[in-house]
Parts: sequence; C-alpha cells; structure tokens
Amino acid sequence: MTDTMTTLLQTPFHAWHLEQGGKMVPFAGWEMPLHYGSILEEHHQVRRSGGIFDVSHMGRLMLVGRDARRLLDRVCTRQIIDMQPGQARYSIVCNELGGCHDDVLVYLVADGEYLMVCNASNRAKIVAHLQSVKDAEGHVLSIEDFTERSAMLALQGPKVMEVMSEFSRSIPELKRYRFLKRELLGLEMFVSRTGYTGEDGVEVIFRTDSLAAKAAIKLFMSRLAGIDAIRPAGLGARDSLRLEASMALYGHEITEELDPVSAGLMFAIKIDKGREHPEAGRFIGQDALERIHAEGPRRRLVGLQLDSRRAARQGAAVHQLGAAAEGGDAGDACGEVTSGTVSPTLGTSIAMAYVDAALAEPGTRLAVPFSGRPCVATVVPMPFYKPGS
Repeated sequence: MTDTMTTLLQTPFHAWHLEQGGKMVPFAGWEMPLHYGSILEEHHQVRRSGGIFDVSHMGRLMLVGRDARRLLDRVCTRQIIDMQPGQARYSIVCNELGGCHDDVLVYLVADGEYLMVCNASNRAKIVAHLQSVKDAEGHVLSIEDFTERSAMLALQGPKVMEVMSEFSRSIPELKRYRFLKRELLGLEMFVSRTGYTGEDGVEVIFRTDSLAAKAAIKLFMSRLAGIDAIRPAGLGARDSLRLEASMALYGHEITEELDPVSAGLMFAIKIDKGREHPEAGRFIGQDALERIHAEGPRRRLVGLQLDSRRAARQGAAVHQLGAAAEGGDAGDACGEVTSGTVSPTLGTSIAMAYVDAALAEPGTRLAVPFSGRPCVATVVPMPFYKPGS
C-alpha cells in the first residue's frame, strides 16, 4: 500500500467490503469500493431488485441550539422555517455570487436540532462556512461534525422497502423525504426515504462510537448479507445510476462557478425567500439567483442522447451542427459536457451538458466530437430514466 493509501480514512464497513471482494480506491480522502466485480451487474441489480451502498464518506453534521434554524435559513436556498419534525429537504448552499458551495440534505430532528448531510469533498468547506456565518452574525448554536464517529448506508431498489419491512413495519410507511429514528438490533438509526439512484429506497445513519454499536453493525450487515434481493454496489454503479436519473453531482453539474438556476434546480430554491415568512430572512446568494432567474440563464443544463456507443466525457466540447449535419460537420462551440455514460438501462450514450440557452429545447441537434469526428447529440428531456418507464 502506498503512503497515500495509508492516510485514507476507512469506513466502519471496510472489512466487510474486503470480504465481499470490493475493489478499493481512493475517493475524497476515503478508501471506498469502486465495485465488487462488475459495475454493469451492480447497476442492473439496483434497477431490478436492490443494492447496498456504503456512503459513510458523506459528511454528517448536527446543528443544535436556539439559532440552528436561523443559521440554516441563512445558508440554504430552501426554506427551513416551515419544516416539520421527521422531514428532510434537499437544498443548495450558495456563495454570494450564486455559485454552489455544495448540495445538502437537511433533516429536522426536533425543535432546535437539525442534521445536515453534505458531500465528502466539501465537508471541511461546509463546516468552515457554517462556522463563519455563525460567528459573523452572532448565532447561538453548536455545530458537531460527527462524520468519523458514525456510518451511513444507502439501500436502493424496487425491493428495498419490502426488505426493510423485515426490520420494522413502520419504515415502508415513510413518505418520500421523511425519516424516523428507530433502534434496530441495538443500533439507534436515522432511516430516511431518500436516495441518489432514481429508485425507491432508504438511507440509514447510525453512530459508531461505542463497542456495542460496532458489534451491532456487524450483526446488521450479516443480516443484510443473507438477503438475496439486495447485494453490494460500489461507486461506479452509483454514478451511472444517478446520471440516468439526471441527478446533479458536485464538481460536475454544480460548482462554485455554476449556479443552481442554470442547473435546472429551481425546485431546490425558494427564490422569494423571506416574503411569506419574513423571519426566515434571505439566503446568501439570493440576490444573484434572483437576477439570473429574472434575466434567464446564459446557458442551461440539458440532457443529450448521442448517436454513438461511446461515452462523452466531462469537459468535452458541445458544438452546433455545421451545414453538413448528417455528415457530422461541427459548427461553433456552444457548450460543454458535465457527465456522460453509456446507459446500462437504456442502452444508449447519454450525457448532461451546459449549452447556450437558445439551444436548450428538446429536439435540438448538436454535436460532440469523438477523436476529431463530430457525433450527433440530440437534446432530450430529463430525467433519462424513471422507475417503471
């Protein structure tokens, strides 16, 4: 093992991954399973039945105190003040110019007690941002980063809720973006009906900072390993699944320079925040997003279907079609690919890309060059895949 590998963090499931034949790779400071044999098979397993993903690398923060809600309403594009206990909300944390510090999930545990899940690569940045706003505005609360004293699993697929009913009858009764706290096999868990694959399922968070908890985790994983309907899946399948479902990935579709309006994430923005509930205040970056929304984005995120069996890569240029469209001539550059793959479910090459707003309508024919030869790419509606379609 290299010196770099020895500095990587390991999740509480590291030994389990090795037992299952996981191909371990560095990812955002952690040693994580890329796959357990075949990314393609793991992808299909999740779509047809169910998969188990270790997502313990994701950041987990507790915000507790009288001003926890105020701080979250200040940094989140979604409205926090009207959340109910047991509810989770997807939101963006923006900078002053409207770019994205990160996308997060916020859970209201109880009055003055919130859980936030953020991306692994942004954990330190988000903690620093929260602390900075807290100090600058005098908010009274505690911010606990308990990522390395906890674990997180995502169980995703059409048979997952049936599997979870074997552990608790109340879990399948959860509505989307709702969660509950339960003690299962001696573990206190947050179980939320959320995910990042386009399939139904749950995400489970539990503390690991005791010997009893670590023993209970082993028992829980042994129970899961004995269920044929769900099998281990790694980072490779997680990425192809989320891309088929057209879910934004930080560092690809959203960045410090790319705003959520252009990314088509208006559902995650309360653009008039502070109007209905003045006590919610305005979020950081709201002025910038209001301007972008009113004027219209210069470029928009679109879905592309390519006439190719090859995957378009992040950063690949998107062009208008030249005069000899069917011959593949490329015209002026008009955008850039953010993510691409050959869809295992659909059997076609798909991509997400930012293109000039005038070219963002479905049916528009563009081009993505491969080895100097343009390939026709048609703008199509997103998501590319929906369960049952």
